[in-house]
Amino acid sequence: MTIAAQDAITAKLERQFEMLDADKDGRVNAAEFAKIADRIITAYKLDGNDRRAHALRSMNQMYWMELVRHAGAESDALTKDQFVMGNRLATIDTSRLNVTEGLAHVTFDIMDTDGDNEISRDEFVRFQRDVWQVGAPEAMEVFGQVDIDGDGAISRMEFVRTVREYFFSMDPNAPGSMLFGRV
Repeated sequence: MTIAAQDAITAKLERQFEMLDADKDGRVNAAEFAKIADRIITAYKLDGNDRRAHALRSMNQMYWMELVRHAGAESDALTKDQFVMGNRLATIDTSRLNVTEGLAHVTFDIMDTDGDNEISRDEFVRFQRDVWQVGAPEAMEVFGQVDIDGDGAISRMEFVRTVREYFFSMDPNAPGSMLFGRV
């Protein structure tokens, strides 16, 4: 798969699909989609009653329902093409849910383990390593790009911008395009 043969957004979403399709059957179902929330909760050792765990699970479930709705799926599973189309439509239709903002804020709250309202280099690398299996050198490189003002920490605004770039930027070298590793 080359970026020249397709746009960067499709490449990012197809990579996300591949990471979610645990049984490699070419479809992602609700259970597989929910596993990402469980992976994050486990990686951060969050109690099931923790408000951040509740927020993540709720956001993940609403996100899934929007994907299925926008993909026009006949079942509770999406093919790669349906997943890509559902994401493209769900992220621009904010009439029921603002997917990009919601995902950004619940993820930020989990990553900010010390509660100082910013993500340190160590917090960012931990998330990349423990959740997405992105190596430290690559995670450090992305951190440097996401930290727009170069102050050594990622603010909430910088992180929200990065998540927006993931879903909307056609630039494969934008920080958000590398959120789950290089495309």
